[in-house]
Amino acid sequence: MTDNFSDRQNDLNKNAVSEAFGDNSDIEKITGSIENVIYSNEDNGYSICDMGTDENELITIVGTMPYVGEGDRLTIYGKWIHNPKYGRQFKVESYEKNLPADANSILRYLSSRAIRGIGPRTAQKIVDEFGDETFDVIENHPDWLAQIPGISRKKAEEIAEDFRKKSGIRSAMMFFREWFGAATTTKIYNKWGNKAIELAKHNPYLLCEEIVGIGFEKSDSMAVSLGLPLNSTDRIMSGVKYMLTHNANNNGHVCLPREKLVSGSARLLGVDEAVLDSAVGELLKKGELKYSLFDGEQYIYDRYSYESERYIAQKLYFLDKSCATIDATNVNLFIEREERTYGISYASLQRKAISDALLNGVMVLTGGPGTGKTTVVRALLDIFDSMGLKVALSAPTGRAAKRMSEATSSNAKTIHRLLEMSYAGDGVKTARFGRDEDNLLEEDVIIVDEASMIDNSLMCSLLKAVKPGARIIIIGDADQLPSVGAGNVLRDIIESGRFATVCLNEIFRQAQQSLIVTNAHAINEGRMPELSVKNNDFFFLERNSDEEIAYTIADLCKNRLPKAYGAKTENGIQVITPSRKGEASTENLNIILQRSLNPAKTGKSEYKFRDKVFREGDRVMQIRNNYDIEWERSESDKGMGIFNGDIGIILQIDLYNRVMRIDFDERIVQYDFDNLEELEHAYAITVHKSQGSEYPFVIIPMYSAPPMLLTRNLLYTAVTRAQHMVILVGRQDIVCTMVENNRQSMRYTGLCRRLAMPDGASD
Repeated sequence: MTDNFSDRQNDLNKNAVSEAFGDNSDIEKITGSIENVIYSNEDNGYSICDMGTDENELITIVGTMPYVGEGDRLTIYGKWIHNPKYGRQFKVESYEKNLPADANSILRYLSSRAIRGIGPRTAQKIVDEFGDETFDVIENHPDWLAQIPGISRKKAEEIAEDFRKKSGIRSAMMFFREWFGAATTTKIYNKWGNKAIELAKHNPYLLCEEIVGIGFEKSDSMAVSLGLPLNSTDRIMSGVKYMLTHNANNNGHVCLPREKLVSGSARLLGVDEAVLDSAVGELLKKGELKYSLFDGEQYIYDRYSYESERYIAQKLYFLDKSCATIDATNVNLFIEREERTYGISYASLQRKAISDALLNGVMVLTGGPGTGKTTVVRALLDIFDSMGLKVALSAPTGRAAKRMSEATSSNAKTIHRLLEMSYAGDGVKTARFGRDEDNLLEEDVIIVDEASMIDNSLMCSLLKAVKPGARIIIIGDADQLPSVGAGNVLRDIIESGRFATVCLNEIFRQAQQSLIVTNAHAINEGRMPELSVKNNDFFFLERNSDEEIAYTIADLCKNRLPKAYGAKTENGIQVITPSRKGEASTENLNIILQRSLNPAKTGKSEYKFRDKVFREGDRVMQIRNNYDIEWERSESDKGMGIFNGDIGIILQIDLYNRVMRIDFDERIVQYDFDNLEELEHAYAITVHKSQGSEYPFVIIPMYSAPPMLLTRNLLYTAVTRAQHMVILVGRQDIVCTMVENNRQSMRYTGLCRRLAMPDGASD
């Protein structure tokens, strides 16, 4: 196993401009005054303005500039861009704002309604009374405003509050511009308001701990610029916490052995290990970190991960013990009735799976494709219905839930939707679930599919909402890749041996006819798949170079498959790759496939974001959970949230309002340009991103990549994503390498060991 600890310091002197544009040699500085605000979004600060420069030129400027108004005097930094519809514009990356100094400029500024509660007539009265001192009066002596007819004491305070708010964001923009762009500064200000600068000066590391999108390196860069010592307590403690969150987010570790946490943090920070070990001890004393003792070794957790893991173990233990019992004789009668009704005979393991699900509060059903998991679920739905029990079907992703609905002819929801997810508008958009310990789910049975994708955090949230006495049935394929998020929940539950578990291993007759199914099982068992058959649903096209592989895949997507299968291939072909880097990898294939499948065309809008061009008709993927985005299927079917791995099609790009309309599986989203860092092209995706989804046609390039990516379970996961056809394109030796490489992605978790404890959790 490779722990992937950071052992180098990133450059600490990158600023926001160079991060946004790369080489900052073409960054320009322009000074002038706002003549007209064409558009302004109050939520994110994005604005389009006409600006009169000091060189007497009228230009259009665009970018995140919260609270700008007519008459504002700005110094802006950025570069010229060409908007296909509106022509030459100046894209603002950072700016400095100075309030008007003389009475005439102040009057113009206030008359533009830049301050809430002040219109042109009120502005004239205020400036007539206070002249050049107007801003000082508004900010520091609002009671004086109440002397002016038409301004009550309450209105005067509201005017002063709005002015201070806008003055605060201006000061924040000035202070943070060296390290962050305007959009990030707006997040910081929304979190802490006028205290933001003081808090950041005292402890810049609060930024990476509290603000989404700010990493430790950026906070460290700021601390160095402010002259804070490298051995400061705040830096060391923040570095330790960052090491835990970095390994959770990137390597799936719920916890770390204390020795590895200390050594990794020491390399990151350039500080002696003894100092780091002392810091870990101090954080444990404060309760900011927690530990569990496994096999005589301390495993360190952040507080949330520790509490989540303990809760999962305790709640599963409780549900298994508190479930109402069913007489075994009745269970057999239920099964026999199902067989008579549908004229089928269940295999012995299927009978055991149905029986265990009825007799236990917690049951795990696992097995590969074609082994009859769906048949078991259908039987359970009938039986639970006959018992008068309410059942909820759920899965981690929208695609998995949709597939579950189609397979069972029953409504299935994503776990997020089942839990009635919303978000807290606190500046960092924290997810909240409407269903929890205080508002339990009403269902008596919760059936969860694709459980290999469920991380610790989501499992904890789900279990909090399950009422006492309810059953939970966990379905998944433990041989697939683990969850993207931290944890290894399905495998830990199975390996604990604590709960009833049935592994279906018989491939049924109808499934035996599919090479997708038989080859998937062969791969999983360490045997080479059948590659020579030319008349089934699994094909191998040998190509020896990465360039040939990429060319063949483009030809398959554009010509050969559409010609052979017609409309079935429309948005139904998915290229799934082992890695992101290389000529036949995700990044390069997305460029090639976009050029081939969705080329630039007159009348088709597009927008360039950093090194990517997004174009109407593009296939795109959300690469992180965004709980803030609203979607709509119809007037009566609306919701919140687009999640990591969701794939959509860009329907429209509105360059003027800087939004895209994207169709994520019939969920229509208005997608703001400020969130484009959360999107990637999805003509080709990695195997990890394909989890929980199925596609009619799957193409998998077989090319050389690091050994950690050429593994058996990665190939197995990719193959099992296909519904109708799999095509491997590339080298046979790579197929052989992946089949033989049974390397497992090890994750540090404590759940398996907790579940083996007598009460399900104790330390």
